[in-house]
Amino acid sequence: MNIFYEESGQFKVATVIQKNDASYQADTVGGKRVKIKAANVFLEFNADAPSFLENAQNQAATMDIPLLWEVVSDAEFTAEMAAKEYFGATPSQTELAATLIALYAAPMYFYKKNKGVFKAAPEETLKQALAAIERKKQQDAQMAAWIDELTAFRLPEQIAGELPKILHKPDKQALEYKAFIKAADSLKLSPLALAQAVGGVPSIPQYLLDGFLFNNFEQGIDFPEILCEKPQDLPIAENIQAFSIDDISTTEIDDAISLTKVNTGFVLGIHIAAPALSANEHIEKIVQQRQSTVYFPTGKITMLPENWIHTFSLDEQSYRPCVSVYFHLDENAQFVGEPYTKIEQVWIEKNLRIQEIEPFFNRLSGSLKSDEDKFPFHNELKNLLPMAISLQKQRGKYDENTPVRYEYSLEVDENGTVTPVKRERDAPIDTIVGEMMILANRTWAEMLDKAGLGGIFRVQAPKGLVKLSTKSSPHDGLGVAHYAWHTSPLRRATDFINQQQLISLIDKEKYQVRFAANDAQLFAALRDFESAYTAYNDFQNQMERYWSLVYLQQENIKEINAILLKGDLVRIDGLPLVTRAVGIPIDIPPRTLMKLRIGEIDLITQSVGLQYVNAVAE
Repeated sequence: MNIFYEESGQFKVATVIQKNDASYQADTVGGKRVKIKAANVFLEFNADAPSFLENAQNQAATMDIPLLWEVVSDAEFTAEMAAKEYFGATPSQTELAATLIALYAAPMYFYKKNKGVFKAAPEETLKQALAAIERKKQQDAQMAAWIDELTAFRLPEQIAGELPKILHKPDKQALEYKAFIKAADSLKLSPLALAQAVGGVPSIPQYLLDGFLFNNFEQGIDFPEILCEKPQDLPIAENIQAFSIDDISTTEIDDAISLTKVNTGFVLGIHIAAPALSANEHIEKIVQQRQSTVYFPTGKITMLPENWIHTFSLDEQSYRPCVSVYFHLDENAQFVGEPYTKIEQVWIEKNLRIQEIEPFFNRLSGSLKSDEDKFPFHNELKNLLPMAISLQKQRGKYDENTPVRYEYSLEVDENGTVTPVKRERDAPIDTIVGEMMILANRTWAEMLDKAGLGGIFRVQAPKGLVKLSTKSSPHDGLGVAHYAWHTSPLRRATDFINQQQLISLIDKEKYQVRFAANDAQLFAALRDFESAYTAYNDFQNQMERYWSLVYLQQENIKEINAILLKGDLVRIDGLPLVTRAVGIPIDIPPRTLMKLRIGEIDLITQSVGLQYVNAVAE
């Protein structure tokens, strides 16, 4: 005697050796002795077991499943009932076995309720399931076609449109992603390597930029049209000719300085672009989304739209809306009296560019004290330098014996040729600009704090980290009691917000306070800025790292000097590149200048192999 039974969703046959009430001892077709529960057995038969199973499977394969679904009752039914309705008579054992196989194989059509008992799926449910299967077939066919194209190193149009998303922010359930990854796996390539091979990634810098944009600018970098209404009826600053000092590439000129001779000494003016004067909900939303201008070696992404920059940037030979703070100094350049702040129009006489004036204004040129003027406002800078140094001394941050240090940036031309740019850190120009901005920022931060207005302050406890806060407290690193960024409102959300608060304090009738001291939105703005600013700096560092490695390849440099920071972390001399090296002896102290051998450079991962050679000097 043989049995037809089900095990783990599969139908099998076996020859009975011994039958008990609850189980069978039987030999399988393969000759294995097994114990089979009686509850899993559907039929006992005497025909040849392998032939019986084969005939039942073949007959089940020819059964019309939709017809079987139509002939069964809407109520629960047994396999015997279904077989009788389908075959039109009492079924044979083979037909019953075939019906069981068919019912089990079509779970969308038939729901299994108990042993040998089923229920037909509702019509609407079945339609939806069949439609889903058809969609799946079409999707599989589409994926197969895409994979064929990709493995032939052709880029399908639909994949091309989704490629940046596939590489940088994938939806792993998307067909395009699945097809692309399967094609890459079959070719034993990384997704980026396949994208390059099919022409979908024009360059590594573009790949890095696309990744940054997908993670930080989901809506793209184009601005909506936001009307910019220039403030009207602002008083004109009398007898003021201001000048700015910026890098030659700067287009968002936030700050300018004036130094006017008066009978009692000088009047120092610090003038800041004032986009917050025209703030509305639309531009506030943009500032909230962007948070800052993004800088990288081959370009930038501005925080404000071009029409707003054009209206408020302190461009030369024009009157510009400003928030100005003035300080009186006596003949000995000592500050006297209290500063005062105005909202006004200021004449911007000249936009000085660092690259053009620094050759004539540095520690080595002798022009710091010379009577000869080499460029516009040269004399004003000579007068401002001792004022700036005096301010440094007041903050306890001046050290005339500080060793000369340099900072490095990169210029990349349209052909991808990289040129490092070297500048002295804390050069005289930097000292002047830095101290003037600190002076304005500390003055206005104190004003906000004394008025009890909220703001985004920068604070630092002794030996602590610099952090942002909605409450003012001392900044130990700068040596000031109050500090908040105000001087870059065209480029930073913090400065824009602080300017909104400041102008409401200057002109209470015209401008309303934007944020209360404990406003939850102010805390949210602080958090959003910190997050965005970190991401933007990381991207700038990533791009500088990439182009630094391009420079090493471009110049075929095999050895290079570096300064040890700590452990195996080094700063490459002459490039904005901090990385790790191997083989550095553990007894070498930080700040040691050492020679490193350059190994393999991988531009895709922005990695470089560096091997210690020897120490050069401390």
